[in-house]
Amino acid sequence: MDIFKELLEHHPQLASCADAVVHAADSLVEVYQNGGKLLVCGNGGSGADAEHIVGELMKEFYIRRPLGAEERRALEQIDPAGTVLAEHLQGALPAITLTSNIALTTAYGNDAVPELVFAQQVWGYGQKGDVLLAISTSGNSKNVYYAMVAAKAKGMRVIGLTGEAGGRMEKLCDVCIKAPARETYLVQEYHLPIYHALCRYVENTLFGDR
Repeated sequence: MDIFKELLEHHPQLASCADAVVHAADSLVEVYQNGGKLLVCGNGGSGADAEHIVGELMKEFYIRRPLGAEERRALEQIDPAGTVLAEHLQGALPAITLTSNIALTTAYGNDAVPELVFAQQVWGYGQKGDVLLAISTSGNSKNVYYAMVAAKAKGMRVIGLTGEAGGRMEKLCDVCIKAPARETYLVQEYHLPIYHALCRYVENTLFGDR
Protein backbone atom coordinates (compact mmCIF):
# COMPACT_ATOMS: atom_id res chain seq x y z
CA MET A 1 0.00 0.00 0.00
CA ASP A 2 1.28 3.45 -0.87
CA ILE A 3 0.82 5.32 2.40
CA PHE A 4 1.22 8.74 0.85
CA LYS A 5 -1.15 7.98 -2.00
CA GLU A 6 -3.70 6.97 0.61
CA LEU A 7 -3.04 10.19 2.52
CA LEU A 8 -3.85 12.28 -0.54
CA GLU A 9 -6.92 10.21 -1.38
CA HIS A 10 -8.34 10.98 2.04
CA HIS A 11 -7.02 14.55 2.22
CA PRO A 12 -6.52 15.92 -1.32
CA GLN A 13 -5.93 19.40 0.12
CA LEU A 14 -2.53 18.16 1.28
CA ALA A 15 -1.19 17.90 -2.26
CA SER A 16 0.60 21.22 -1.77
CA CYS A 17 2.84 19.75 0.94
CA ALA A 18 3.07 16.15 -0.31
CA ASP A 19 6.69 16.41 -1.47
CA ALA A 20 7.74 17.79 1.90
CA VAL A 21 5.96 14.95 3.71
CA VAL A 22 7.81 12.35 1.64
CA HIS A 23 11.13 14.15 2.15
CA ALA A 24 10.54 14.27 5.90
CA ALA A 25 9.64 10.58 6.00
CA ASP A 26 12.80 9.59 4.15
CA SER A 27 14.86 11.79 6.47
CA LEU A 28 13.38 10.10 9.54
CA VAL A 29 14.12 6.65 8.14
CA GLU A 30 17.72 7.64 7.44
CA VAL A 31 18.18 9.03 10.95
CA TYR A 32 16.85 5.84 12.52
CA GLN A 33 18.90 3.61 10.24
CA ASN A 34 21.99 5.51 11.38
CA GLY A 35 21.21 5.01 15.06
CA GLY A 36 19.75 8.45 15.74
CA LYS A 37 16.67 9.51 17.65
CA LEU A 38 13.81 11.95 17.35
CA LEU A 39 13.04 14.88 19.65
CA VAL A 40 9.61 16.51 19.35
CA CYS A 41 8.23 19.77 20.74
CA GLY A 42 5.22 22.06 20.45
CA ASN A 43 2.81 24.11 22.55
CA GLY A 44 -0.81 23.48 23.54
CA GLY A 45 -2.47 21.24 20.98
CA SER A 46 0.87 20.90 19.20
CA GLY A 47 2.39 19.73 22.48
CA ALA A 48 -0.31 17.07 22.65
CA ASP A 49 0.59 16.12 19.07
CA ALA A 50 4.23 15.79 20.16
CA GLU A 51 3.17 13.31 22.84
CA HIS A 52 0.99 11.47 20.31
CA ILE A 53 3.85 11.11 17.81
CA VAL A 54 6.18 9.68 20.45
CA GLY A 55 3.50 7.17 21.41
CA GLU A 56 3.16 5.96 17.83
CA LEU A 57 6.93 5.51 17.41
CA MET A 58 7.94 3.95 20.72
CA LYS A 59 5.54 1.00 20.36
CA GLU A 60 3.52 -0.79 17.71
CA PHE A 61 1.37 1.59 15.71
CA TYR A 62 -0.06 0.05 12.54
CA ILE A 63 1.86 -3.22 12.19
CA ARG A 64 3.36 -5.77 14.55
CA ARG A 65 6.91 -5.21 15.77
CA PRO A 66 8.04 -8.50 17.35
CA LEU A 67 11.58 -8.73 18.63
CA GLY A 68 14.14 -10.49 16.47
CA ALA A 69 15.62 -13.85 17.37
CA GLU A 70 18.90 -12.36 18.62
CA GLU A 71 17.06 -9.83 20.79
CA ARG A 72 14.89 -12.57 22.27
CA ARG A 73 17.91 -14.74 23.08
CA ALA A 74 19.67 -11.84 24.80
CA LEU A 75 16.69 -11.35 27.11
CA GLU A 76 16.16 -15.05 27.79
CA GLN A 77 19.82 -15.60 28.72
CA ILE A 78 19.71 -13.00 31.51
CA ASP A 79 16.97 -14.47 33.66
CA PRO A 80 13.82 -16.60 33.37
CA ALA A 81 11.87 -13.33 33.44
CA GLY A 82 13.49 -12.58 30.10
CA THR A 83 11.06 -15.03 28.49
CA VAL A 84 8.17 -12.73 29.39
CA LEU A 85 10.02 -9.71 28.04
CA ALA A 86 10.96 -11.54 24.84
CA GLU A 87 7.33 -12.41 24.26
CA HIS A 88 5.86 -8.97 24.90
CA LEU A 89 8.44 -6.24 24.26
CA GLN A 90 8.10 -4.50 20.90
CA GLY A 91 10.53 -2.92 18.50
CA ALA A 92 10.87 0.76 19.37
CA LEU A 93 11.87 3.85 17.42
CA PRO A 94 13.63 6.15 19.92
CA ALA A 95 11.61 9.34 20.35
CA ILE A 96 11.45 11.87 23.19
CA THR A 97 8.87 14.57 23.71
CA LEU A 98 10.17 17.79 25.24
CA THR A 99 6.80 18.71 26.72
CA SER A 100 6.29 16.21 29.54
CA ASN A 101 9.08 16.51 32.14
CA ILE A 102 7.20 18.66 34.63
CA ALA A 103 10.00 18.89 37.20
CA LEU A 104 12.56 19.99 34.65
CA THR A 105 10.31 22.33 32.70
CA THR A 106 8.92 24.11 35.75
CA ALA A 107 12.33 24.39 37.41
CA TYR A 108 13.91 25.76 34.26
CA GLY A 109 11.03 28.13 33.67
CA ASN A 110 11.31 29.43 37.23
CA ASP A 111 15.10 29.52 37.57
CA ALA A 112 16.23 30.46 34.08
CA VAL A 113 14.51 31.71 30.89
CA PRO A 114 11.09 30.08 30.27
CA GLU A 115 11.28 30.47 26.49
CA LEU A 116 14.42 28.31 26.40
CA VAL A 117 12.93 25.24 28.08
CA PHE A 118 12.81 23.23 24.83
CA ALA A 119 16.25 24.46 23.76
CA GLN A 120 17.74 23.31 27.05
CA GLN A 121 16.42 19.81 26.49
CA VAL A 122 17.65 19.76 22.90
CA TRP A 123 21.06 20.77 24.22
CA GLY A 124 20.98 17.96 26.75
CA TYR A 125 19.44 15.15 24.71
CA GLY A 126 20.44 16.03 21.16
CA GLN A 127 23.40 14.64 19.28
CA LYS A 128 24.73 15.13 15.79
CA GLY A 129 22.65 12.95 13.47
CA ASP A 130 19.46 13.20 15.52
CA VAL A 131 16.38 15.04 14.29
CA LEU A 132 14.10 17.62 15.88
CA LEU A 133 10.46 17.69 14.81
CA ALA A 134 9.35 21.23 15.62
CA ILE A 135 5.57 21.82 15.63
CA SER A 136 4.05 25.30 15.51
CA THR A 137 0.82 26.17 13.73
CA SER A 138 2.03 29.75 13.18
CA GLY A 139 5.70 28.94 12.66
CA ASN A 140 6.56 31.70 15.12
CA SER A 141 6.51 30.08 18.56
CA LYS A 142 9.53 31.46 20.42
CA ASN A 143 10.34 28.39 22.48
CA VAL A 144 10.08 26.15 19.42
CA TYR A 145 12.27 28.51 17.40
CA TYR A 146 14.95 28.56 20.10
CA ALA A 147 14.90 24.76 20.16
CA MET A 148 15.53 24.75 16.42
CA VAL A 149 18.53 27.05 16.79
CA ALA A 150 19.98 24.72 19.44
CA ALA A 151 19.34 21.69 17.21
CA LYS A 152 21.14 23.23 14.24
CA ALA A 153 24.10 24.10 16.46
CA LYS A 154 24.21 20.45 17.57
CA GLY A 155 24.36 19.24 13.97
CA MET A 156 20.84 17.84 14.06
CA ARG A 157 18.33 17.82 11.23
CA VAL A 158 15.20 19.90 11.71
CA ILE A 159 11.75 19.05 10.36
CA GLY A 160 9.11 21.73 10.75
CA LEU A 161 5.39 21.07 10.92
CA THR A 162 3.47 24.33 10.56
CA GLY A 163 0.76 26.19 8.67
CA GLU A 164 0.82 27.51 5.13
CA ALA A 165 2.66 30.73 6.06
CA GLY A 166 5.69 28.84 7.36
CA GLY A 167 6.62 31.63 9.75
CA ARG A 168 10.10 32.47 10.96
CA MET A 169 10.91 28.83 11.65
CA GLU A 170 10.85 27.89 7.96
CA LYS A 171 14.35 29.27 7.37
CA LEU A 172 15.83 26.88 9.94
CA CYS A 173 14.13 23.75 8.59
CA ASP A 174 15.81 21.09 6.51
CA VAL A 175 12.24 20.14 5.60
CA CYS A 176 9.21 22.31 6.33
CA ILE A 177 5.76 20.71 6.02
CA LYS A 178 3.30 23.56 5.64
CA ALA A 179 -0.30 22.44 6.14
CA PRO A 180 -2.57 24.40 3.76
CA ALA A 181 -4.41 26.48 6.36
CA ARG A 182 -3.90 29.47 8.63
CA GLU A 183 -6.47 29.03 11.39
CA THR A 184 -4.92 27.14 14.29
CA TYR A 185 -7.58 24.46 14.58
CA LEU A 186 -7.52 23.76 10.83
CA VAL A 187 -3.73 23.50 10.78
CA GLN A 188 -3.91 21.04 13.66
CA GLU A 189 -6.57 18.99 11.89
CA TYR A 190 -4.19 18.59 8.93
CA HIS A 191 -1.21 17.84 11.16
CA LEU A 192 -2.83 14.66 12.50
CA PRO A 193 -3.06 12.76 9.18
CA ILE A 194 0.35 14.09 8.17
CA TYR A 195 2.18 12.75 11.18
CA HIS A 196 0.20 9.52 11.14
CA ALA A 197 1.41 8.99 7.58
CA LEU A 198 4.99 9.77 8.64
CA CYS A 199 4.81 7.29 11.51
CA ARG A 200 3.25 4.58 9.37
CA TYR A 201 5.88 4.99 6.65
CA VAL A 202 8.80 4.87 9.07
CA GLU A 203 7.35 1.88 10.92
CA ASN A 204 6.62 -0.02 7.72
CA THR A 205 10.07 0.68 6.30
CA LEU A 206 11.93 -0.42 9.42
CA PHE A 207 9.68 -3.23 10.70
CA GLY A 208 7.64 -4.33 7.69
CA ASP A 209 9.74 -7.41 7.01
CA ARG A 210 9.32 -8.94 10.47
